[in-house]
Amino acid sequence: MSRVLVTGAAGFIGSRIAEFLRAADHEVVGVDALIPAAHPVDAGLPDGVHRVDVADHEAIVALLDGVDVVCHQAAMVGAGVDASDAPRYARENDFGTARLLAAMFDAGCARLVLASSMVVYGAGRFLDADGTPVHPVGDRRPEDLRAGTFEHLRDGQPLRWTLTDEDTPFAPSTSYAASKCAQEHYARAWSEQTGGSVVALRYHNVYGPWMPRDTPYAGVASVFRSRLAAGLAPLVFEDGGQMRDFVHVDDVAQANGCAIDATDADGFRALNVCSGTPISIGTVARLLSEATGGPVPEITGGFRLGDVRHVVADPRRAQEHIGFRAMIPPDEGIARFASEPLRRSAGQAPAGMSGKVTSNRLPESRLDATIDPEWASTRP
Repeated sequence: MSRVLVTGAAGFIGSRIAEFLRAADHEVVGVDALIPAAHPVDAGLPDGVHRVDVADHEAIVALLDGVDVVCHQAAMVGAGVDASDAPRYARENDFGTARLLAAMFDAGCARLVLASSMVVYGAGRFLDADGTPVHPVGDRRPEDLRAGTFEHLRDGQPLRWTLTDEDTPFAPSTSYAASKCAQEHYARAWSEQTGGSVVALRYHNVYGPWMPRDTPYAGVASVFRSRLAAGLAPLVFEDGGQMRDFVHVDDVAQANGCAIDATDADGFRALNVCSGTPISIGTVARLLSEATGGPVPEITGGFRLGDVRHVVADPRRAQEHIGFRAMIPPDEGIARFASEPLRRSAGQAPAGMSGKVTSNRLPESRLDATIDPEWASTRP
């Protein structure tokens, strides 16, 4: 068994990974900086977790003594409030990762499992009317969105989504996405420079118990949950037909375990972590409403410039390379999630409509009253 340093070990995903690894008889050393966007104000540290920032070089080098592999989960996540968040993403994600990699080099630790994200792809892969693969970037025009045309168009014809594999080019559309691309670039460069091994796990929409709530950095599933808990209908952007892959946090923990146990890991490898079962955002809202007996979701017709229409993962490479296959189908897991606990963070929802939500149905004067300020990304 391995000695594993897990960063972000008190967080939503990191804590589940640490629990999974301990159950598999790995020795876990946990660190977490308890950033407010992800943790309650009065959050305590779980047993075996040190309050350390990954950018603290000396502290991390000391904790890396005897460590075989680093499982790097610490990050600021989500689409955030607006472009003013960019320095925070750069500091928490990019600078923190660069410092961690330098500490690993100094400590002689040569294996990294990196939490990456589907957001690196931007818009996923599509097929045009002739069945030719395309990767659309920036072709959802504001005038089309305002008219209620949400699909990508080429020559006036809608594109059809297809599975997004790991060879899809990077096309970040938010500061968070740019920071995840940078993390992968730093990790790849570190691997080339040191001969170290990196497995970058590109999480798709992660959900499950103790997911953060009441923050603009939370995921859409927890936003729907929060509204239902308040007796309010979930608010669904566009027409609800946005296709995604929702993967349960327990499957994400299993994927990390598979990556840590992989014996053929060499150089840099990126893998999708997903359920393998596409599901629409509207269906996620409906499943949660039905499971809680709450109000029927409201399709708002609203949109955010920069949001992507469809990103649906190809799961095959993760099964081929590390033997990972998700065990929890989204319909079952989301119904179960409807009654599971959430965590309240110290992060505050935006007071107004920063990261502007636009609607093709609602007059501008009604937006603040109608679109809940707890909006969040449909990304992990």
